Amino acid sequence: MTQHLSREMELLKKKILSLSTLVEETVSKAVQSVLERNKTLAQEVMEKDQKIDDLEIEVEEDCLKILALHQPVSIDLRFIIAVLKINNDLERIGDQAVNISSRAASLAELPHIPDPYDLKTMTSRVKIMLQESLDSLVNMDTDLAKHVCRSDEEVDSIHRESYRITKERLLKDPNLSEQMILFLSVSRNLERIADLAENIAEDVIYMISGDIVRHGRGRLAEISASKGPPKSSLERIK
Repeated sequence: MTQHLSREMELLKKKILSLSTLVEETVSKAVQSVLERNKTLAQEVMEKDQKIDDLEIEVEEDCLKILALHQPVSIDLRFIIAVLKINNDLERIGDQAVNISSRAASLAELPHIPDPYDLKTMTSRVKIMLQESLDSLVNMDTDLAKHVCRSDEEVDSIHRESYRITKERLLKDPNLSEQMILFLSVSRNLERIADLAENIAEDVIYMISGDIVRHGRGRLAEISASKGPPKSSLERIK
């Protein structure tokens, strides 16, 4: 593998990790803005969205340039493909964070009501899933990626419960309709972030092992623990 390709791969990994860090911070601030009904913090999240969009475009352009100029194969090709997909998922997570912040700003303008469902647990689980999916990328850890994929059901369960609670509360007190619908929207966005974190974990598994586990294809428990990627330019930039 050429020294030039190794350098390009190293720069690409640094950029995708920078985007990961930015998105993770954005999600954390978005959920905090809901929990605190903090309109100022919500606005800060919305203003950072353009930075995420710009970096997402930059990473995609770098991937396409490497594919065109170097025609990588094997683990290096899988790395580029996975980065393209993870890059897109990170940008979509950023969009979900903006949606959550928008709901937080709206809630701050309305009469305060207690969180109608277990919002703290849901936000905690979603943040852990996102952090672990990104850690699995940084550390090339298939076991951690598989753990993320198994964690999604708990978030889905809380989201389903939020629908039930919303329906019951609206029947009892229609005057709370605006707040309840906003909280339900927050739940939906958090559930979507969890799905996107799972997507990232699945792409990490593909990157390392070549196994495609999307849509229930292949049982995660049967995927052998990887000892890491073979010798390549990817290994040299870990």
